[in-house]
Parts: sequence; structure tokens; C-alpha cells
Amino acid sequence: MAYRCVNNQLVYPTTSTTDSPNPTGTPILPNGGVECIEEPTRLHLSDGPYENYFYGDCHSSSHVVVTSPLDDSNLTFISPRLLVAWASGNSGLLAFFQPQDGVNGSLTIQLEEMPSGNTIEGVYESGSSRNPVVGVAGYVRLNSSAVLTIPILGSIRTMRDFTEGPSLLYPIIQDALIIEEIANSGVSISRTWLDNVTTTQLSFTPVGDAGIKTDNGTLFFESGTYQFNATFDYPQLERISPDAVLNPSSYALLSQATDQAVSLSFLSYTDKLLAGTWRFLTYFGRDTMIAMLLLQPVLSEGKDSAVEAVIGAVLERVNSTDGSVCHEETIGDYATYLNIQNNITSTDPQYDYKMIDTDYFLPITMEYYFLRSPIGRARMADFLETKATVDPNNAGMSYRDLALVTAERIMDLTAAFAQPGGQTRDNLIRLKEDQIVGQWRDSTYGIGGGRIPYDVNTALVPAALRSLSQLSTAGFFPEHPEWSTLASRYADIWEESTLDFFSITINTEEAASLVSDYVTDNQFSFPSQAETLTSPINFYALALEGNNNQDLVRVMNTDDCFRLFLLNSTNQAQLTAFMDQVSTHILAPYPVGLSTDAGLLVANPAFGGDPVYSTNFTNSAYHGTVIWSWQLAMMAAGLERQLDRCNSDSQPEFCANEMLHVKIMDAYNHLWDLIEDNEDQLSGEVWGWTYTDGRFETTPLGSLPPPPDGTRPESNIRQLWSLTFLAVRRNSEFSGTRR
Repeated sequence: MAYRCVNNQLVYPTTSTTDSPNPTGTPILPNGGVECIEEPTRLHLSDGPYENYFYGDCHSSSHVVVTSPLDDSNLTFISPRLLVAWASGNSGLLAFFQPQDGVNGSLTIQLEEMPSGNTIEGVYESGSSRNPVVGVAGYVRLNSSAVLTIPILGSIRTMRDFTEGPSLLYPIIQDALIIEEIANSGVSISRTWLDNVTTTQLSFTPVGDAGIKTDNGTLFFESGTYQFNATFDYPQLERISPDAVLNPSSYALLSQATDQAVSLSFLSYTDKLLAGTWRFLTYFGRDTMIAMLLLQPVLSEGKDSAVEAVIGAVLERVNSTDGSVCHEETIGDYATYLNIQNNITSTDPQYDYKMIDTDYFLPITMEYYFLRSPIGRARMADFLETKATVDPNNAGMSYRDLALVTAERIMDLTAAFAQPGGQTRDNLIRLKEDQIVGQWRDSTYGIGGGRIPYDVNTALVPAALRSLSQLSTAGFFPEHPEWSTLASRYADIWEESTLDFFSITINTEEAASLVSDYVTDNQFSFPSQAETLTSPINFYALALEGNNNQDLVRVMNTDDCFRLFLLNSTNQAQLTAFMDQVSTHILAPYPVGLSTDAGLLVANPAFGGDPVYSTNFTNSAYHGTVIWSWQLAMMAAGLERQLDRCNSDSQPEFCANEMLHVKIMDAYNHLWDLIEDNEDQLSGEVWGWTYTDGRFETTPLGSLPPPPDGTRPESNIRQLWSLTFLAVRRNSEFSGTRR
């Protein structure tokens, strides 16, 4: 419902023919006559104990999360709270509540419908501030008396430091909170950011018989309903609307998959796409490029498009000194905070270059757009001459210059392994010396402490080299015409010579013993499935040189999907064996394979043979025995690409192997059965499971006990790369024979 300006107040359409001020008093803020012509975008997503509300209009976009414990919630980790997240400045606010008189778990909070007929409305005020005050307003109801225990205002990163880690609060931020009484017996909590300009404010005004009391800076609420306003005055991003984020041939998705299309728009802005909400509501290079690769069939292309926002954002943030591609940006209030910690008085953003995989995605995404898309080819010259403006260190450099420095980095890093006799472990790509993470499994134990990750070396490096060769052939890098053949030769060597370093084979008897011990030692209630093992187990290690002096990190995994999706291997014996083991893992039930009722697990540590594996890879660990939506999508898309090669003139040998070909199609369709059975989860980031009544039931990660590293990860309700099922669809041509 669009609001209008009447008598300098925001009002909502009513059945009356006479304009009158909004009777709810929400937001009762002068808007200077600025109107939103288009209808606001609204979305309500339930993921108990979290209720998520999205609101977007021409002024701003907001994500409101109301957390209210359920009967079966773990009250150690789930408590009543109100959270608001904004893309601009990666900012927001968070308010924790607890019951005044009742026992833990007795307090529930929920949003109620406002007289306008909606749950939340937009706030806009153009006044003395350098930027308009924007945000959202709504009605929140407390079922019993409550105390607001902890308010956090400013940066999402500050909010995450408290919710995910050891409950960190920073005095420089918390001591700046100001609590004031406002009109109509209300109370506001405000904080001026460390830039001394921006202000975030959260206010509550009683409705009906409700009431608020303050005592020494603490707010006490009677049971009842309160109008809340959550606002800030930071420069806003320009959102790409739902119809503009898709290409014209995909407009049908606006009605066929409204939830996903609206969510995609909420994460899409003209100068960058954001990784997810609420926790990662900012630029993440790897996430946005993987999302683009999978979503490209439906994304808008051309000037000011979603695809160019992805590539442009990555190039803007390249480290022009060494060519490293930025993993994550730190902006807004948290950037100022980090600068202060380094004795720097500045609001300049900071850029994180610790990841090693992100570099290799850049040439792949550029090749996919500029060489495989007619629109991209036409846009290439103009786009590459764009001057960088985001990172002060890159100001004035062209996108062509920044792409070149990353390409030179890749060629330098991969040269040693590609030399005659250079195919040694020492020449593989390793994590940076001072880092314990470096690719998408970027949690403490994500790759088991490994230093040489499987996905980077066996898939991303050769794929990037092939793209560099194609780009060079197309005249992309005139400074290096030799790359046309040299990068192709490097790619051949990396593609064919890296898998063997990660190969693991376990004989049948040992495998059965390992998986039985895994279930018994951990007192799992699900069956070991050991009796289903009739042949040796083959898989590729998650990484090399892991924890506890593990030469190979013996964790079965889904990172095969990168090789399936990004490469068309020509070594036939190697490809046939690879496709066989991939299909086996998809079809086999966990803990023998990766298949569960809740989806395909990204990790299975059952064959590790060391307690460290089951300790660190759990159903609540961020990259443990859990399910990630985008890995399902890339695995499905990768299998489809490989099966589609059987329709070409140069068929791989596995196509003629009838038994294997049927097995691969069975795996493809079994995977899609799992995807469709868990359709309600697919747009989220990651989920865990509980085993109940003989089934693996999907369970929100944040409601499970924390893993050994002490983090309390909470899955984003919407993750950019989890929206890729807008483009990744089941191919009925490969219906095959079901098992």
C-alpha cells in the first residue's frame, strides 16, 4: 500500500473519500512532500522461532526480525528480541527482552496488524539532517511484562559480535546510547555513530493500556502493544526493483516465484549485490559471483543491470597492489570503529583479502558475461573503461586495469605447478600464511584445519585459467597475447594433475568398521548403514594437511560440484571415475554417503577414523553435517551440464557406459527429489537436522546447541546464492530410471 503526503504527513488510503491523517499516528513524520509512486515491496517469511518482515520503497529497504521462543526452543540460545537490518551502511538495531516476573521462556513477542492493514510501514522524514531519516514502524505486542535488557544500535557487525561470539559489547558504542522520554508516554533509544553525524533511533510508544517505565537507563514494559519506530539517516543505496533485476524473458518469475524474486530484489542494488540478510547484508565477492554464475540465465544484463553490478562491485574492490579480490567489505559505523582501533580517524571502508578462492571467480564471471552473452559482448568496451570510485586506493583506475592486475596474479600463482616436473604438493595453492580460512567453508573447522583446499586446486584454478585463455583470445589482455595458449596449457595440467593429491580409497571392510564406530561412539540414533557397503569407498579429501597431523582431511563432501559445474574434463578415465564416485555419494544414505531426508550434506566425517572429525563436523557446525542450498543448486546444475554433454558430437565415454549413465541420471533425479522435498528451505542459507521417528528433520541452525568452536551461527532467512533455484530447474530430459 503506497502512502501519500497530506498536510505534510504520511497517510494511507482509506475507504473514506476525504483525505485525513493516518489514524495510527505511524509514522507521523513530515516527508517534505516526497512521494513514492510505486507500491512498496512487502514480504513476510516465517522460520520459527524467527518471523521475518521485509519492507522496501523508493526511500529505503528494511528487514525486521522478531524472535519469540517456541515451546521446544532451547532457551539458552533463543530469547525474545526485535531486530531491524538495513543494507545502507550494513547497519541496524537490536533489542533483547526478558520477562519481568515470569520464568525464562514465558515472554513472547509478535508484530500485530496496524490500522492501515499492514504489519509494518515505511518511515521517511526530510528535515534538518544532511540525509533523510528513513526506516520502518510497526506494532509489537508483549504477552507479559518485560524488561529491555540489551539494545545495540549501529552496525550489523556489532550485532553479530554479540549474537554469534562470546557476547561482545563495546563500551565506545554502548556508552553512547541516549534514552529519552518522547510524546504520548513513549521512550526513545538513540545513538550517534562514531562518524559524529549519523544517528540510529529506536522508539516505543504505548498503545491502549500499555506503559513504559525507566529506571537508571533500563526500560520496563507492561504487557500490551507498542508502536515502534526504527530509523536512521545514512546515505541510501539505490535498490534494483523486482522487474529490473530480471531479464525480460524471465519476468514470469515475478508471479511464479514471487517470494524469491522479491528477495533477490531486496539484495540487489545498482552498485553491488548483497550476500544475505540479516547477517551478511553487504558486499561479499565470492557469494555474489557464485550467485551470478548460477543465476545468469534469469538476471538482467546491460548498463545498470544486476550482472554488471556484480562484476563492477568486484573490480571496484580489487587490491590494485597485488591483484587480490576482496572477500568482504567493512563499511559504515563498524569501519569507523576499526579505524579507531588502529589509531586512525577516518570513516573509510576496509576490505578483507584473506580468501584465496575469490580471485579465481573473477575471470570466470567475466568470461561468462563478456564472451557468452551477446549483451555482454556489446557492453565490454564501455564497461572496461569505467573508472573506479569506491575504494579510495583505486580511484581513477579503469576496470580494465583492475581486471589485468588480478589476471597477472593468477598466472603468477599457477605457473610453478604447470612447469615440467612442477606437479608437486609444494606448488599447489595454499591458504595464506596467517589465515585458517580461505574458501567458502570459512569457519574455524570448515576444512578441518587444512592448508590446501580441494575445491580451489582441482576446480577453481583450472576453470579460471580456461577463462583467462578465452578472454585473451578475444583480445581482453593485449599486454599478454601469449595467455591465449599459455593459460590453456596451464589449465590442462591443473585439471588433470591435481585430483590424485586428494584421492582417498578405503576398502569395504575398513569402511564398514569406520562408519559403525562413528555411529556408536557418538551415540547417534540413526542406523550406520554399514551393511549397504559392498565395495570400497572412494572420495576426495576436503583439504590437505589438516588438524591432528592429518595428511588428508578425510571428510566426504559436496565440493565435487565445482568441478561438475565449471569444467568439461577430457581425461576420460579420470572423468568416468569422478562421475561414478559423485553419483555414489548422492545416492548413498548418510553416514555411508551424503543423502538425508533434509537434503544433501556438505560434509560427512564418518570415514575420518579420528574423533576430531565427529567433534568438529556436527549438525550445528556452520560447515559440518549440514545442508547448504546453493551447494544443492550447483550440484544439480553441474550434473545437468555433464549429462548434457551426452547430447553433443563429442560424447564423454561415461555416456556410452549404460550402467554408469543410468546411475548418474538416478543420482540427478534423487538429488532433485531431495531438493523438491525441502522446497520450503531452499531460499535460506543453511540448515541442520534432528533425527526423529526414523527421519532426518530439517532444523534451523540457530536453534541447535552451538558447535565446539563456540560460535552460534544463525542462518540467514534469505541468502543471495540460495536464490539460484530461480534459474536452476529440474531437466525432465534426464528423468532416467529411478532407483
